[in-house]
Order: sequence, then structure tokens, then C-alpha cells
Amino acid sequence: MKGMTHDLEVAMNPQDTQTVAHVNGADLCLETFGDRDDPAVLLIGSSMLTWPGDFCRRLAEDRFVIRYDMRDTGRSVSYGHRAAPYTLRDLVTDAMGLLDVLRLPAAHVAGFSVGGWIAQLAALDHPAKVTSLTLIGTRPTAPGPADADLPEHDAELMQRMMSAPEPDWNDRESVIEHLVESDRLFAGTAPIDEAARRAVAERTFDRTPDVAASLTNIAFIDHGARWRERLAEIKAPTLVLHGTHDRFFPYGNGVALAREIPGARLVPLEGVGHELPRHAWDTLLAELIAHTTG
Repeated sequence: MKGMTHDLEVAMNPQDTQTVAHVNGADLCLETFGDRDDPAVLLIGSSMLTWPGDFCRRLAEDRFVIRYDMRDTGRSVSYGHRAAPYTLRDLVTDAMGLLDVLRLPAAHVAGFSVGGWIAQLAALDHPAKVTSLTLIGTRPTAPGPADADLPEHDAELMQRMMSAPEPDWNDRESVIEHLVESDRLFAGTAPIDEAARRAVAERTFDRTPDVAASLTNIAFIDHGARWRERLAEIKAPTLVLHGTHDRFFPYGNGVALAREIPGARLVPLEGVGHELPRHAWDTLLAELIAHTTG
């Protein structure tokens, strides 16, 4: 890609399907699934592991799927705990830059949790690049106290999170148990698949230089100007999916997003917490495929 602002490099492991792209001054790890002649779907989460490989492969039966590690997560650039020099808007530019790297003029954009903030801002600030918008388990405001008309984080959840002992971030088993316990706290009415979540936690530790940074830096970066008041400007067809038992970003946040984005459709995920559990995949995939058709 000589002469382009963004560069794509082959991953160091020849057995790996992941690649590293130099985007917006940062090295970002990405992975694609499916046929690039199919409609492109960019999945945004805290890391690519937000979107399980089996989920991506099922979606890729009909779509060209892109997932990636946000800065400070996975194999992307890591700056250290509370040492991040970037802003939330940089993360938006990163996401849109990946489309340039892949020579895609636009994509259907789906964001979960903090990835939903990036997705909302992408639709607002880069409307030509966002064919449709899907928001899952997110809210219309950045970290900090909730707006008066929005539900706050569940008090019991926050008390348990804040009182939990910090793991030894250098000890693999300590960190893995911490990650699995977080999954338990965020789960809805169905118990988590302990074996599956432990496997993800193990992979997270093994591919992340600074797990503490990956979990916390997003809360301490500069989030810039509010955007909730601009939601009416979003032109992309919007789907909102939200767990009815999400205690971190309670369901009322999804209601607000669907109300304030013109034409948005809200689909409740019954019994689902702040998570993308396998038992909800059939609904998530059916809704996402229908929303990105045409």
C-alpha cells in the first residue's frame, strides 16, 4: 500500500490470521473473516476477544467481518496503566482508519459497551463511512455520573467491583480469576459458561502486555465534548440491542438511545446482562444480519 497514510503488515506468527495495521500513529491488531465481496461489518469492543471467533465465523457466512484490538488491548499498542496519550476521538479515528487500510469506503458498524461510544461518534463524525449502526449494551454518555434521566450503574454491582481485591497483575492465575469473576458480576440471569470464559481470560492474559491498562485506561482518557445532544443528527439506520438485566449500563440507556436516534429500533435481550453470551447469539446474529441487509 505504498503511498497510503495507513500501512498493513503481516502478523509475526505465520499460523495466525491476525495482522497489524499502522493507523493514526498507532499499531492496531485486526482480524477479518469471510469474503470481502460481502457487506462489511466492523465490530468494535474493548478488544477483538469481545467478539468470539465462533460468533464472527457465523456472521461471516454472509458478511465480511472485521474485529480488532483497541489501543491498550490485546496485540495493539500498549502505553501502560493510566499512561494513555490518546483521546476517545482518537479511538474513533482509529476505527475509521482500519476501513481505509482494508480499502473499504464504508461498513456496517456495531459497537458493544465502550465500543458503542466509538460507534456512535463514528456515525456522527464520519457519516459517509457508516452504512448502518448497531449499538449493543452501551449508553449515550462517557464515563462519569449518569444524566439525571438515565439509570446509574447498579449500586450493588459497583460496591462489589470497588471492594474486590486487586489481583497481582503479573500473576497469570490471579488475573485470570479476576477476569472470570468480572464476567460473573456482569452476567444476567443465566450462569456463565465457566470453561469458555476461563479460556477467554487465559487468552486475554497471554496476548495483552498490560491487562490493568486494558481494563481501566478507557475510563481515564480525554472523552471530549458530550455527544448525546447530537444523537438526532445520526442518519445511519440504527439498531439498539440491550440486555434487560444489564446492571452496568442498565436497560434504560438502550431505551434512551432508541428514542433519541431517529428511526432507531430497540430489541430487548431478555435476561442478558452486560455481556454477549452464547445463548443470545441466535438473536444477536439474526438481528445483525437483517439490519445489515440491503
